[in-house]
Amino acid sequence: MSHEGQIKVWDPVVRIFHWMLVAAFFTAYFITEDGFLWLHTWAGYLVLGLVVLRVIWGFIGTRYARFSNFVTTPPAALHYLWEEITGRARRYLGHNPAGAAMIFAILVFLLLATLSGIVLYAADEGAGPLAGWIAKSEALEDPLEEVHELFANLTLALVIVHTFGVVLGSMIHRENLMASMFHGYKRREAASEGPGATGQVAPD
Repeated sequence: MSHEGQIKVWDPVVRIFHWMLVAAFFTAYFITEDGFLWLHTWAGYLVLGLVVLRVIWGFIGTRYARFSNFVTTPPAALHYLWEEITGRARRYLGHNPAGAAMIFAILVFLLLATLSGIVLYAADEGAGPLAGWIAKSEALEDPLEEVHELFANLTLALVIVHTFGVVLGSMIHRENLMASMFHGYKRREAASEGPGATGQVAPD
């Protein structure tokens, strides 16, 4: 595949993380039957491990993977979201302000969902890494399950909004943003490199 006129934005770690996280999250979300609890559990562990990996990569990774490249504020994210809805949004090579805020939110809620799941696993089944610290308790089982499901549902809602944003951004800027998360390349042209930067695209 020729990538003439394009620039490498998403490194292999970011791309593999993204699609593994998609697979692991939906496996854990939709497979909850008692007979497949082991699969739900290990998918949850994988989600937690991927979140930790992404946080580390956010500090030591490549240019567009680093948090410093797309740190933003809620007002900036909301302003960009409005510009995108009205079709006036600037194009970013890396994450735009709304996308950056969404990534941080998804990582936080995934962390809360997996940690609450580990606590629930200990209280309900007497198993998992916290089994020796948290005693089995029927009184805690229901409230913990509600908290765990709440964070999982909130994460799903964020994923749906994120997907809508990707489709909208693809239409506005006339580029397949989902495909770029497979091959890593985006169109090279004048664009903003991060939520606080504007100007010509600079090579990595």
